[in-house]
Amino acid sequence: MADPLRVRWLGTVPYREALAVQTSLFEHGTGQHLLLLEHPHVFTYGRTADLATNLKCEPATVGAELVAAKRGGDITYHGPGQLVGYPILNIDNKLGATGHVCGVEGLIIDVLTELGVPNAGRLEGYAGVWLDAGTERERKICAIGVRLKKGRTMHGFALNVATDLAFMREHIVPCGIGDKPVTSLAEEGIDVTMEQVAAVVARCAADRWAAGVAERQDVAWRHAADGRDLTAFSRGEGPGEQVKLVSNRAAVRLEDAGVDVAAGLSIETRKPDWLRPKVELGAEVMELKKTIRSLDLVTVCEDAGCPNLSDCWSDGTATFMVLGERCTRACGFCLVDTRKPMLPASDEPERVAEAIDRMQLDHAVLTMVARDDLADGGMAHVAACVEAIRLRRSTANIETLISDAKGDEASLDLLFEARPDVMNHNVETVARLQRAVRPSAGYARSLGVLARAKKADLVTKTGFMAGLGETDDEIVGLLADLADLGVDIVTIGQYLRPTSNHLPIARYAEPAEFTRWKQIGESFGIGHVEASPLTRSSYHAKSAADAVTQPVAVSLTRG
Repeated sequence: MADPLRVRWLGTVPYREALAVQTSLFEHGTGQHLLLLEHPHVFTYGRTADLATNLKCEPATVGAELVAAKRGGDITYHGPGQLVGYPILNIDNKLGATGHVCGVEGLIIDVLTELGVPNAGRLEGYAGVWLDAGTERERKICAIGVRLKKGRTMHGFALNVATDLAFMREHIVPCGIGDKPVTSLAEEGIDVTMEQVAAVVARCAADRWAAGVAERQDVAWRHAADGRDLTAFSRGEGPGEQVKLVSNRAAVRLEDAGVDVAAGLSIETRKPDWLRPKVELGAEVMELKKTIRSLDLVTVCEDAGCPNLSDCWSDGTATFMVLGERCTRACGFCLVDTRKPMLPASDEPERVAEAIDRMQLDHAVLTMVARDDLADGGMAHVAACVEAIRLRRSTANIETLISDAKGDEASLDLLFEARPDVMNHNVETVARLQRAVRPSAGYARSLGVLARAKKADLVTKTGFMAGLGETDDEIVGLLADLADLGVDIVTIGQYLRPTSNHLPIARYAEPAEFTRWKQIGESFGIGHVEASPLTRSSYHAKSAADAVTQPVAVSLTRG
């Protein structure tokens, strides 16, 4: 059986974030992927671009970025209403870049034919897909630019569905071709939605590149009860506002994502035995608690009521929450306070370092609340904590569990330059449930954070929950994405509902399922998967970090 084409509809994704994701899949992966998405307004240009001639505006004045891309071709435009596809594929090197471009052109021609567009084809001497090629009415509907290295591809196509063509007609000379116009499906009178076009592309791509075998996951197309687009993954309250999660609102988001909320478990449902651990609070644990209280610090171990507290502390591992106890986001699974946060405490790095030294920790985990109120998302503060710990206890491994810093590359670099031993950012759930579970974040953004950490040559880690309404196939697909991204460590645990105002539990996953997911993830090439009902982000963090420094036997068989 052929490896599946893993098709992902990612929604609207900034170009730089998408570039980080596809680059990591290109450099570290072995699977077949097709990323489908839209970009905010951006001009990109290849190695041979003539910007002096073909860029006719200052990008910022028209609300667009200008980004260099490692591909062939001149300047092009991406923006709302344009379906962008990035096939990251393994192809026969003998085919060459030209042959691959022909294959992508063939895909789009097939798609346009099925959508009822007449006379779609190629134009000799010009890449892309054209209408009425060779006539006085020839016009371009799809731009194509690719990169091929050692039999693996990246970049792809940009199909104009309902694009604002003024960006190509007035602000650039698209692809450096000044004497031939551009068009779109909407301008040609083809009345289709982006969702409909993506569906045809996904099916035709699977037929062309994976013998018809596809595994598809979409972020939510419709993620408000009335169909409004909640731009920037926002709840609408904004950072620092008092946010109260209302159960009806949470339920609507899940139902929009295809989860049968009525079939979920009541909060009064008795937990199975495997989810009722005994927490041992011995003399050693109580002494550590005193140390933490004396330094006015917060541990997630205590604050979140982690069932593994005594296990981790006795193993020389603890998780400290920095930047305060108030978060600027309100994720549907989390009990952390969401009121307006206080300014970061300037002496916190030294207090954290002192605690880790006094506790004689071998592995310290620093986690944080989301601080969207800070320009850098709090990354400089976390970096200062890392540096203070290194000065005070140089033998301790330091793991950071961070927010996404709104995907800002410069902010993330502030932390990456501090070189934590493990860089953790949780994806939390499968693609389909992202906006229901954490509407101020996003699947592509989280993958982008992990990809950028991998590019910085850091040990990368992420985690997600089971029991929110995901399917087994979605979990396997998520593990495949993480493996091909180059993620080193993954944690999987059961979601437990903090209060009746939080997202309901769809089901309790059996212990055997976690064992199976661990086996699948590691067979895909993930260095270590920690999976059990009670696994949390920092559970067995030290042993997981130690494991990925050792050679790992990898099977690349994919289901």
